[in-house]
Formats: sequence, C-alpha cells, structure tokens
Amino acid sequence: MSRDNWERLVVAVLKRDQIWQLCHQDSITTVSSNFSQRVLSFSSNDILGHVSSSPSPQLPLTKHSVVKDGKNASGTISQKLFSALPWRKKPKDDLVGIPEDRFGLESFSLRELLFATDNFSNKNILGRGGHGTVYKGCLADGSLVGVKRLTAQNDQVMMEKELEISGLVSHRNVLHLRGFCYTRTESLLVYPYMANGSVASCLRERNELQPPLNWAMRKRIALGAASGLAYLSHECVRGIIHGDVKAANILVDEKFEAVVADFSLAKFVDCYGDEVVSAKFAERYDDGGVNGTVGHIAPEYLSTGKCSEKTDVYGYGVFLLELITGQRAFDLARRSNYEDVMLLNWVRKLFKRKSAEVMVDQDLECNFVYEDVEKLLEIALICTQSDPEGRPSMPEVVRMLEDGDGLAERWQEFSLQNDYENENYCWEVYPEWNPIIDDSITSSNASADELSGPR
Repeated sequence: MSRDNWERLVVAVLKRDQIWQLCHQDSITTVSSNFSQRVLSFSSNDILGHVSSSPSPQLPLTKHSVVKDGKNASGTISQKLFSALPWRKKPKDDLVGIPEDRFGLESFSLRELLFATDNFSNKNILGRGGHGTVYKGCLADGSLVGVKRLTAQNDQVMMEKELEISGLVSHRNVLHLRGFCYTRTESLLVYPYMANGSVASCLRERNELQPPLNWAMRKRIALGAASGLAYLSHECVRGIIHGDVKAANILVDEKFEAVVADFSLAKFVDCYGDEVVSAKFAERYDDGGVNGTVGHIAPEYLSTGKCSEKTDVYGYGVFLLELITGQRAFDLARRSNYEDVMLLNWVRKLFKRKSAEVMVDQDLECNFVYEDVEKLLEIALICTQSDPEGRPSMPEVVRMLEDGDGLAERWQEFSLQNDYENENYCWEVYPEWNPIIDDSITSSNASADELSGPR
C-alpha cells in the first residue's frame, strides 16, 4: 500500500470512530489528536508507511499489518489502532466508549437498561418531554432509577450537555445524573428515581389514594426549588440558567424535598449574568430561537431571544403560582376571558381585587395560613415583573422565603410602580417562537411536556 493510501486509511479510521464514539469530549479529543499526530509522523524514506523512528511511540503493528488487500488492511489497522488508544474503553454490548472517570459517572450497558425497563415497556413510562421519554427502571442490584431515552434528533447534543452539567453540579436540591449509556442506536441517561414524581403530577395528576400536597409541603417545596436555582446561578462553578423552570421540572423525593431537574434547555452564564454557550457546543446548543413552555417564559426572552438568570427568576415566580393555585400556567379552561388563559394574568386580576383566598388550590380545603399565602403571592409577583432589573436574584428569593428578609422593601417598591396592571402579553404574536405546549392543550398524538410521573 502506498504512503498516501496508508495515511488516508489511518485518518479515515480515526475520524470515523473517534467522532461518534467519543462524543467529542475535550480531554479525549486532545489525547486522540496528539496520538494522531504521532501516528502520522512518517519519515521521508518510509515508502510503505511504517512509523518513523522518532521518539514518538510506535503502533503495535505486526508483519501481518501490511497486506496488499485493502479490505484486510482496513480491518487490521482499525483493530490495532484502537487497541493501542489509551482512552479506549472495552465495550459492553455495543456500548460506545466514553470514559467513566471523565465525569465520575457509571457507564451502563444497553442490555442492563433494557432489562431494567422491561425493554422500554409502555407500562413503565413516567413521562414524556420535548427531548425524550422517561421510564422507570429496576437495576440488578434492586435500586430504582429513571431512564431518560433521548429522541434521535440532537440526542448527542443533549447527552453532551447533561454530561457537562453533571460534572459541575453538586447540591441536594439539584437532580444528579447517576450514569449513562451511549450506543449506535440509543442515547440514555440514568437518574435516581423520585418516589413522589414531579410537583405537576402531585398537584394535578394524583390518584384517589394519594393525598394532596398540604401547605407545609408546598412551603418546603418552594424553598427547596429556590435553593436549587440559587445554587445553579450563583454557587455553581459555572453559573447555569435552567431555561425551563416549571412544576413539571421540579421533582419531589420521598421526604418531599424539591429537586430541580431537566437541563435540556440549560445555558451557562458569564460573569455579568448574561447567557453564554460554551464554545464547544455553541453552534449546536444555540439555535437562535426562543424555546420553553407557554406561560413560563419571561417577556424579555420572548421579545429578544436573550436570557439571563432573571429569566429563571421569572419562571420560578410562575412556578410559585402553580404551587399556590394548583393550576397550569397556561390553560384554555380559563378562556372565559382570553387574558385569563395565562395563570399570571388571572392571579394579578384577583390579587388586585384583594381576592387572594380565591386563588388557593381547592385541594387544601382552607387548611393554609393566609399570611403565608399572601407572602408567597407577593414574592411571585415581584419575580414576574416585566422589567428583569426589578426582579430579585434567586439568593434574595431564598432569604425572603426563609425569614422575609428584604420582602417588605421589595414589595413597597413594586406596589409604588404598580407594574402588574399593564403586563399582559400574548404568545401568539411571536411566530418564530418554538414553545413547548402544556399537555392540556395538545392533541392525543402530541408529546406532552410535563413529566407526569416519578422519574
């Protein structure tokens, strides 16, 4: 084989397998790139393409490695090259090798997860979202997990994002990724199982035997979710904008501790609080459009397509209203008045009329503290101001929830501006927007955005 053909063959094998097998991880790319340079360092006199006698280590080639038959040469070279690569992980059931120690995560085989979920049986579906379906699974050791099966479109991008974020976060109110499985046909993420499902399912999809969330639980959930979001934006190694804060993405464990989940729309923030996407994934993460769920998206994001940590504050404010009222952020059942299909507009109207008690979830059967309801409503309205500069930061929200620190001053300023009277907006005026619609208004064939069960 000529030197040119040899070089092309080596490069083709490296590129083909490295790109899709290794998910383009930075550390792996560096190793493989350096290795490729060593592999392709031929001497000027090396007609057959043997590795030059430079200090670079030689490939473990045998006399059978150089043959005239191109097909045999391809198979031999592929085998020898990848057996020599230090990052090559021994595959399990066609598992594409991503080093476990790169992220400190467990690498599951497809066979393990097929067995755990009963071959992704419909009876084990916990919920569906815009980026995949979540299944309940039971591993061989008896532990319960939620397995997210990513959709084919952009599954690798979502996998990379989840893996990158998982390497940064560590907080009891943020869902941690347990492991993953990435094969030629499947992209799977494995999470701890949340026994009580999502807040949305607890509020609106509980069975007759399941008691409603009492007021103490709702206060605990409100504080836990705020703590998780405050960690993401201000305490994490890199600030993270969640991008889709809502009751469906706040999970509840067996102790009714809130856990922020689903980072499919997440972005990183820079030191000024503005959104920024890591250069590595910039072209694939940021499509230039507006993505999110109707009723949860901040108006400045709708109008400009730019988000910041204050867009999560807005989403949290709407989440508080879900927690208080038990209703969806967007619901055509309130269409007696078109503006009222937005939960926020409906709440503002009733709050202005001093009818706060009318808004409270009927499942509570008046078993709540009115002062607490008023406090949470004030925080929610402050968080959902149209001007992002007027909204508090998430650490401020945590302090308001814990002991009311700063709430009186914030509320007085908000009341003087009387901002909430003129903040109605309509999502239909943004045709370029790519919203995720709540399952209450989707057809039976459409994928619901809320993960309606534990995961």
